[in-house]
Amino acid sequence: MADTVDDLSAPLGQETTRKPRRRYRLPFTATQALAVLMGLFLLAFLGFVLFNDNPLGGEPTARVAIRVPPAEKADTPPADAPAPVVKSAADLKPADPAGKRTITIIDGSSGARHDVVVSGDAPEKAESEAAPAVMSGINPRLLEKSRYGMIPVVADGLKPFTAYAAGTDADRARAARMPSVAIVIGGLGIGAAKTSDAILKLPPAVTLAFTPYGADPGKLVERARAQRHEVLLQIPMEPFDYPDNDPGPQTLLTTLGPEQNLDRLFWHLSRFQGYVGIANFMGARFIVTDPAMQPIIREAARRGLGYLDDGSAPRSVAAALAEAQAMPFARGDVSIDAVPTSVEIDRALAKLESLAKERGTAVGIASALPISIERIGAWTKALESRGVLLVPLTTAMLKSKS
Repeated sequence: MADTVDDLSAPLGQETTRKPRRRYRLPFTATQALAVLMGLFLLAFLGFVLFNDNPLGGEPTARVAIRVPPAEKADTPPADAPAPVVKSAADLKPADPAGKRTITIIDGSSGARHDVVVSGDAPEKAESEAAPAVMSGINPRLLEKSRYGMIPVVADGLKPFTAYAAGTDADRARAARMPSVAIVIGGLGIGAAKTSDAILKLPPAVTLAFTPYGADPGKLVERARAQRHEVLLQIPMEPFDYPDNDPGPQTLLTTLGPEQNLDRLFWHLSRFQGYVGIANFMGARFIVTDPAMQPIIREAARRGLGYLDDGSAPRSVAAALAEAQAMPFARGDVSIDAVPTSVEIDRALAKLESLAKERGTAVGIASALPISIERIGAWTKALESRGVLLVPLTTAMLKSKS
């Protein structure tokens, strides 16, 4: 009966049999698609790691756009234009009685000719105006111009280590006969107040180590040298937890090549003048890495500087590298204010004094904390009466070497 009803109700000329609908199915499952996507992401990540050229190891960088003043921009030829042609000296127009000459410049793209009048003393004047300023009390022969400014150099056998060492030959002769202690106060130059306290409140024989940062470290260094303090330059170097613990801009890194690290070293060396040597600022990873440290020590020795290892890294290679270069060297024996309390600082100073009596020389490292300056100042007042001499770092270096 049902078949009859269907036949009667169906339109004429059409079959009553219905074909089942076919469902479209993907040739893969959702799990397979997710696996393929994850694989592609992993391949892209591996490709980025292997082929991306980033020698700075993720160190932050910045790009600065320099706008050309309108007056200069109008005379600037297009980037693809041929370079202007300057006529040779034989084609220069005769100088007038005032010593001026006219140079004809031919634009290679348009053929336009421009006559430029220059005075006979223009090159010397420009050179004198571009010469970097030299700090007071600095021997200009011991300076060499770099792309960043003036940096130390050896001249006629005279080294900055010798020229800027504090103390006299008589003081060094006394130190050779007595137990001697050298104290280095580091981290100076950033805070003017604490730096001034260290300069004015500590004895001249205390050596002061300045970081390359700060608005005008040269002025503070001049004040320190005027008070007869010996000066060191601290070079920021890579610690183990870099970049979480970042010493600052232009840090020397184990991930950089020797040329890049030397370029950064020159930047630091140009920040001020008059230092007898360099010291590491942080750098627990850098100073234990021989390939990274070797060019730095070699360059510093070539420029007549000494080196101070602050003693924070037991596996430091600085001592061996400095010895190979016959370079004045010292290593910190005691961190005076590792625990910045009066009791612990006094205990560290007593240990430093005992080491000096036992070995002949000892070096203490401290920061410019107010409590450190106070306790060190009080301790040094009666030090000589106890048979120990406070000496600049260079004297300790020379005594240790002898």
